[in-house]
Amino acid sequence: MANNIESTVLSSRVRLARNLADYPFPSALKSTAQAKEIIRSVAAAASRLRPFRLYEMDVITENVAQAICDDHLISTELAANRKYGAALIDEEGDEEDGDLRGKYSIMINEEDHLREQYISRGLSLAVAYRKISDIDDELSRTLRFAFDAKLGYLTACPTNLGTGMRASAMLFLPGLTRMNKMNRLIREISRLGHTVRGVYGEGSAAEGYMYQISNEVTLGVSEEYILSEVQRAVLEIVNLEAQARKALLAEDRVGIKDECCRAFGILSNCEKVSNAEFLQLISDVKLGIALGFLEIEDFSSIDDLISAVRPANIDLLIDKPLTAAERDVHRAGECRAALAAVRRTSAGL
Repeated sequence: MANNIESTVLSSRVRLARNLADYPFPSALKSTAQAKEIIRSVAAAASRLRPFRLYEMDVITENVAQAICDDHLISTELAANRKYGAALIDEEGDEEDGDLRGKYSIMINEEDHLREQYISRGLSLAVAYRKISDIDDELSRTLRFAFDAKLGYLTACPTNLGTGMRASAMLFLPGLTRMNKMNRLIREISRLGHTVRGVYGEGSAAEGYMYQISNEVTLGVSEEYILSEVQRAVLEIVNLEAQARKALLAEDRVGIKDECCRAFGILSNCEKVSNAEFLQLISDVKLGIALGFLEIEDFSSIDDLISAVRPANIDLLIDKPLTAAERDVHRAGECRAALAAVRRTSAGL
């Protein structure tokens, strides 16, 4: 059976909201020229720190915007902001400390002028905070952030005042979901000052048993306090999920194993599969790995497959717009190849 933390906590993210003191909030910008000034200033400051790539929403295609949104590097709101929005992205990671899968992203002119974030694999909130805090410190040497001695960093939404920080973890919770315990968990998490959202943040659905937990309070607390409280909540949820998985097996072990193995069999042999069917089947495959029914060591490789076969990413890979039917055929091919590769690796062949 897969390690509880590794099979439950898929990624960690720390996001910092910042605004430039000399400009109105994005919702109050007076012109495209003003928005472009902000983009140029932020891009110039950030380019000295890392090899960021600039994506301007009025320049890139909708398909590219959707693809980086699907990868959680920008929000749906920024992807839709074709007039003022931009993003700086660096997906190269840091070779010096072995974090080759970490991703930096700076959203520009979303709700705030800057939404700086770092996303890393697994439960690594402290690492994510250190990475993005270093970037934030360097940016503050060049950019003048709006700050008040009592209120902290000034943000467009009052709920982000203070540290301007959101620490979050992406969790895979099939046990709690299938045992109908998520509503109670969400109420308890809310009582503790945290929130649970769907896979793409506020207002989104919990696709494939995926949920995002993050802090709600940013004012009057320190960054260290936020990190420790979110970490504590995540570890408690990991324990609850482990208990729920045991209960799930006790209730119908043969049925659950059959479901997971059938899902693996379908995706390993299908000739076409829609995005909706794929998401349901791959969630069952992940559950099968977590429960030890499927011998695949690299749990994260399944999430890489999920990202690769989303409609926007398929179109980018093929480099032309496809029909839904053509995508279904390509998705099936990617599934067969990826699952055959991980199965061989896990078997040591």
